[in-house]
Amino acid sequence: MNFRRYYIPGSAVFITQVVQYREPVFKDPKLVLLLREILHNVQQLHPFTMLAYVFLYDHFHILIQPTGASNFSQIMHSLKPNFTKTYKKTLGLSKSQSMQFWQKRFWDHDLENHIHYIHLNPVKHGYVSDPRNWLDSSYVEWENRGLYPPAFSWDEPQNTDWGE
Repeated sequence: MNFRRYYIPGSAVFITQVVQYREPVFKDPKLVLLLREILHNVQQLHPFTMLAYVFLYDHFHILIQPTGASNFSQIMHSLKPNFTKTYKKTLGLSKSQSMQFWQKRFWDHDLENHIHYIHLNPVKHGYVSDPRNWLDSSYVEWENRGLYPPAFSWDEPQNTDWGE
């Protein structure tokens, strides 16, 4: 299957990455912290601005804007194996032991409605009733910037494939 990605230098991109078999590994706050740490390390190698994010139990959504010479595929191709290698170490697995932590591909999308989708994803999945209560999200930062009024609600567009 041919798979084509479109790269527009300097543009922001919405990415969805799912854990293999949708294992809810990020219920463990230590693994969310590890993901954040690896993401920060990748950001040093492949500069980007994090515009919005949400880390859920079995997947994450990020809205990033590459700011250096790297594109979003290079960022993801650095994040996924680096996280997996570090995760394997925490489990005591050797480098030679095979593990597929992530689903093979990640989804990238255009940006219409995606900041709202990212932030309201924990509500959609039934983890919280108010996105302010999901700590691993940039919702409150965006609310403080004035993007969301108090008691914000959003109707998800129908027939939209968000990649999860």
